[in-house]
Amino acid sequence: MFAKYFQPGALFSYRPFRNLWLSTILTVGAISGFPIVLAVAVLDSGASTTKLGLILAARIVAGVVLAPFAGVWVDRMSRKRALILADGFRAILGTVVVFLPYDSSKIWLLSLIVFIMGVSDAFGAPASQAIMGSVLPPEKLLQGNTIRGIAFRMGTVIGPGVAGLFVITLGVRGTFALMSALFLLGAGLLFRIEEAPREESPTPAANYFSELAAGFRIVWLHKWVAAMIAMATVQLMIVVGTEQVLLPAITKRVLHTSSVFATSAMLFSVGAGLSAFIAMKYQAKRRGQYSVLLWSIFAVAPLVLVFPTHRWIVIIGYFIAGFSVGGWESYWWTGVQEEIPEEYLGRVSSIDYMGSVGLLPLGMALAGPLSQYFGEKPFLIGVAIFHIAICALVLQVPGVKDMKSPHTIL
Repeated sequence: MFAKYFQPGALFSYRPFRNLWLSTILTVGAISGFPIVLAVAVLDSGASTTKLGLILAARIVAGVVLAPFAGVWVDRMSRKRALILADGFRAILGTVVVFLPYDSSKIWLLSLIVFIMGVSDAFGAPASQAIMGSVLPPEKLLQGNTIRGIAFRMGTVIGPGVAGLFVITLGVRGTFALMSALFLLGAGLLFRIEEAPREESPTPAANYFSELAAGFRIVWLHKWVAAMIAMATVQLMIVVGTEQVLLPAITKRVLHTSSVFATSAMLFSVGAGLSAFIAMKYQAKRRGQYSVLLWSIFAVAPLVLVFPTHRWIVIIGYFIAGFSVGGWESYWWTGVQEEIPEEYLGRVSSIDYMGSVGLLPLGMALAGPLSQYFGEKPFLIGVAIFHIAICALVLQVPGVKDMKSPHTIL
């Protein structure tokens, strides 16, 4: 069935892509599993759940704040080198955590390590997108982004489960060591990627802020890119932030089990994978229009939480909602890689990362108070309507429907 992907000229016949794909599964699995192990270590130390939340948020904040600055360096250096440094740095930090004292009075040490790990996220996220044009020819980008997106989903699903299993069998320190080994192995695979040499600035600090400003300028000039980043920013804050908080809370309260939350999250990823395959085979003529219409389906997620009368209503609803993500991500990444000049890809990817993730913690923090103020059901219905309205609005921006700027930008 999969043999055709390894034939000469097929996707997995490109060794650099194979290595990148395998590295993605390993590193994303470790990134996804790390918070599970961290939660056990923090709570076992006697620290409160509030401290745990702040520690986890510190990593996101560090990654978001530093992302645009890291994007400049990613555009200056080899993207392969940036990824190796990011994964290697994570491996070192994970090893340090193995030997830290897990004591509530020394919890600030763990917090500092987690915050510093956010720095590696700031470099790794934009480099992982910017490198795709170096490992595949243009005609393979959509297929490559789709398959790599599925690998990402696999990592996010498998990582927490593997981490939980090894915490039981190896303990916290042993599992942290395992996470570090996965980061190191992921970095090792990247050494085999042959990337075309890129000219690096001989005086990196000279025009740093002008290069940073140029990244924001290129996003603004490509109005469809700016519009889609803005759309994702507000929707992740208000819509995704809300459902991520209320899904486990509502299903636990109404259905008296946590299994619905776990099953829904898993089937959401399955739906995303199927959606990505369909998008790859369908090859929509108007990628942007197809992507935004797909993304509007995510409104199903908050809607099924309005009347969670049966576990299968929620589970099937989240499976359907998953279809909103796979095709959207594949077309978005491909559109950016094709449209944005190669020398700006690191900065544009970092701005996308900053916008997409930056306000999500705020949305999660506001979900509880806003649902209490407006009422849980009216608030969830309003969130779903807001999501669809923003999708309809962004389709009016020139260039969005085709993911192409309506004029040539020099």
